[in-house]
Amino acid sequence: MIRIHRLILAVALLVVTVPLSAQRRPAQGTPRPLPDPARAPTLIVFITVDQLRPDYFDRWRTQLTGGLGRLARGGAFYTNAFQDHALTETAPGHATTMSGRFPRRTGIVRNSAGVQDPQQPLIGARGSGASPFRFRGTTLTDWLRSKNPRSRALSVSGKDRGAILPIGRDAQQVFWYASPGLFTTSTYYADTLPDWIRRFNDRRLPDSMIVTPWTLLMPESAYAEPDSVPDEANGRDFRFPHIAANDPDWGLPATPFYDELTLAVALEGLRALDLGTGPQTDVLAISLSATDYIGHKYGPDSREVHDQILRLDRALGSFLDSLFVLRDSTKVIVALTADHGVASFPEVHTRRSGEEAFHVDVMPVVSRVRAQMAARGADSTALQIESGMVFLERRATTRAKINADSLLRALARSLVAIPGVARVNRPSDLGMRDTTSDASARRWLHTIPPDLPVELVITLRPFSVWKTTPRYAEHGSPNDYDAHVPVILYGPPFSPGRRTRPARVVDLAPTLAWAASVVPLEPLDGRVLWDALR
Repeated sequence: MIRIHRLILAVALLVVTVPLSAQRRPAQGTPRPLPDPARAPTLIVFITVDQLRPDYFDRWRTQLTGGLGRLARGGAFYTNAFQDHALTETAPGHATTMSGRFPRRTGIVRNSAGVQDPQQPLIGARGSGASPFRFRGTTLTDWLRSKNPRSRALSVSGKDRGAILPIGRDAQQVFWYASPGLFTTSTYYADTLPDWIRRFNDRRLPDSMIVTPWTLLMPESAYAEPDSVPDEANGRDFRFPHIAANDPDWGLPATPFYDELTLAVALEGLRALDLGTGPQTDVLAISLSATDYIGHKYGPDSREVHDQILRLDRALGSFLDSLFVLRDSTKVIVALTADHGVASFPEVHTRRSGEEAFHVDVMPVVSRVRAQMAARGADSTALQIESGMVFLERRATTRAKINADSLLRALARSLVAIPGVARVNRPSDLGMRDTTSDASARRWLHTIPPDLPVELVITLRPFSVWKTTPRYAEHGSPNDYDAHVPVILYGPPFSPGRRTRPARVVDLAPTLAWAASVVPLEPLDGRVLWDALR
């Protein structure tokens, strides 16, 4: 059963007053009227593929004969689309998808301050508690429920943040994969697992998947990538076949079977909850995590990622076939995007291009400055760097009679001298730049909420990454290869074809809201993609 205090919160969201005159006005003040509510879809399927780069669609275009190919060829496909914020990580990327707002307004800026919540433990599983308590504002599901309280949502993912953040604070059906190999939720959403999830878990599908060899889907001749690159997987397990049970670090998530499992539970939930049977518009949100785990482990230039995309294509094809047997395709909309891209391994990029790329380590500089602060009597932990953001507890420097601005200027000079660092900026200075041409400045401005006390932001040179141990392919920068993602809208309201004009992931929510004939409950950063519509 849904907990009473969460039910009260959900009801509170519904009492936001939307004037009747506004019910027929689309977002962003445009004079175009909303479509006839009778033509609204009964189901919106929102698919986020974790770490999906749009160039994969062109690299392996002739081999994509399943769901990815179907959506790309039959939908409005924006090939020049971006997650237009700086910290291109999983949590902020998922928070933008169905909210239509940048991290500066959702409050989800980085993974480390995403959905972790020890006050909302998992049900029947091991792992950290989770909830959307940091998320600010509303999402598409709130807007739909403000129009019709019967609208429902199911969100599933391999990751807690991938399941939670697309739905925002709405206490709907939200499930993710957790140890010991089952789908669960937290006490934010319910006191017990529903019967259909328990039945699905009782099938123990991961038990067979974890011992099944991951072999190539197609003949070796279909893959241009070598299968012997020691930069991959830290020099271990970088050749086919792969068996999840033999990998204690990555396990099942770093195989294509992880997505097959997530799609299976999504389809089971669709049936059990009767989503999309109308007359209201329901939402099925699916976040597929395997590409991210595989991309981190093997890199975007690997044979493994190539095979993963082919297997994802086939799995999505089977899912869509089953979906359209169960539901009328003329009443279903499908949206597909990604939370971020990824960079090549610096070593791979350097060998391929001749351009030097670095594993950037700022800790020697930070440690030196902290030691200088301690020598002056200041608490050295007052200086913190996380995800390229520098934080300074100014009360600590004031007590030690240290000029904080002078310290930060000196720190910035030392940081920008580190190989691989492109620039170090004060956030207050970024607004003075031409943010149309300076994508890095614009994306940092879209990232930082006014109440987050960030003193400096560090942008790395293209294809340089933060140093980690062990090493793996990275994302998280404002550079285009991390921000560039596909945006696809598929279904009756949308005109098929490729669009090369710029678009953003925050444009998806207002476009879907318009197609569903509902009005967002707050101002958005995104705009309706009018050229996607028939």
